Amino acid sequence: MRTPQPIELLSFRRTFALLIVLVVLPSAGLSGFGVLAIINERAAVEKRVEAAWLGRLSALADLLVESLAEARVTAREPSLQLTAGEDIALGDVGFSVSHGVDVESADPRVKAAVATLVPELHLLPNRPVFFSVATPQGALVLAALREGDHVIGARVSPERLEKLVASLARRAAPQTEGARFLLRPVKRESPANVLGRIASGVADVREAALGSARELASLELTSPLQDYRLVAMPEGEDPVVQASARNRAVYVVLLSVFYLTLAMGVVYTGRTLYREARLSRLKTDFVSLVSHELRTPLTSIRMFIETLALGRVKDPQESQAVLDMLSKETARLSSLIEGVLDWARIESGRKSYHMEQLPPEDLVHAAVEAFMTQRQGAAMHLKKDIEKALPTVHVDREALVGALLNLLQNAFKYTGDDKHIVIRAKRAGSKEVVLEVEDNGAGIPPRERKRVFERFYRIDNLLTRSTEGSGLGLSIAQRIIIAHGGRIKVESTVGKGSTFSIHLPVA
Repeated sequence: MRTPQPIELLSFRRTFALLIVLVVLPSAGLSGFGVLAIINERAAVEKRVEAAWLGRLSALADLLVESLAEARVTAREPSLQLTAGEDIALGDVGFSVSHGVDVESADPRVKAAVATLVPELHLLPNRPVFFSVATPQGALVLAALREGDHVIGARVSPERLEKLVASLARRAAPQTEGARFLLRPVKRESPANVLGRIASGVADVREAALGSARELASLELTSPLQDYRLVAMPEGEDPVVQASARNRAVYVVLLSVFYLTLAMGVVYTGRTLYREARLSRLKTDFVSLVSHELRTPLTSIRMFIETLALGRVKDPQESQAVLDMLSKETARLSSLIEGVLDWARIESGRKSYHMEQLPPEDLVHAAVEAFMTQRQGAAMHLKKDIEKALPTVHVDREALVGALLNLLQNAFKYTGDDKHIVIRAKRAGSKEVVLEVEDNGAGIPPRERKRVFERFYRIDNLLTRSTEGSGLGLSIAQRIIIAHGGRIKVESTVGKGSTFSIHLPVA
């Protein structure tokens, strides 16, 4: 059968589940938006980089066209001698067209390209002309000079043309930009014939195999290089990849910090909720316990008063015994109420201490005297063990005596019939004085030793169930010791007893 759970813990679980839902869903949405932001940021970086490089490509294209227009051309059979820029020889394979029909060239590819242009060559002006030609095998840049019906020309070497582009690039873009400029054929739609499709496919496969880097920007050129495009390629690390990697790193760091903070907040909030729920339950138990503890002496006091009021006790000795019991129960009631009030003052921060320098033995004697007064006639063996010449301590006499008295009372209450209690005062090094209370009781299990100083906490065993107490004594004693700059510890062996020690700084 399932054990019913307290309503406070059920409420804690519902509240914690609601907290997780309200935290996890927004954080998941935030992470998704962050991923989208990184993706969009990469696209935005690409656009910014492309826009910046397009301006430089446009300037470089103008310089290239201007340089070709100003190239030095010399007709030397069977080719043209082409020189541009910084004495860069552009000519490669020559060709000639005689009588407007016969095409001669050492390169079949050049010959085939020129053959397709024969009907238009007679329209060339009487000056050197550069133009590009698209063929199934790729684009070519040619230079031609018409002299009547005779045309002489040469193919412009792609490598030398790129060398010219690199030379002009130094004027169009700073050297620190980390990019190189290349000429690439414009990708036209594949021809309808089978050979054209095969050639286009081979070119795509070759480009993929070479693993060309991503282009920063590309600009299609106008006449006379309309079959080419000018491309800016990164040298070294791609700036887009670099910016995106930096953004991703920043995002990952921020997200990690966010989730770490979130996890810490959830854990802290969960612990706080659990502590509050548990404290609420403990307070409920405490109210019930205090009510029971108050009812017991009040019932006894009322019974003794009724006995005296009704005149049922005639013998003076019996009357004195009843009065002694009344005094004992009144003191018990007063002690219980004072403990609750003292705890309330400590919790609210209204507890004040009147500090003075006192010898430790005075504290021990005062605590033992108060303890023996409360336990007159009780069967026990109480021993005092005080070192000589102990240094003084700076304490509140009433508060420290109360803490020691609480330890003595616990040692008495939680010990069996053969009670052996030892109270000690000794030096611990040159900076501390230790006050100890040792008993031969049942001892404290290891898992309970830290919790005995918690508010309202009592060890659940047969001895504590049959013993009066509110679970506040050790908590109050610990608060008092801490307020004096000291600490309180417990050492215990189950079945052999416990030793509570108060460590106080020397005055």
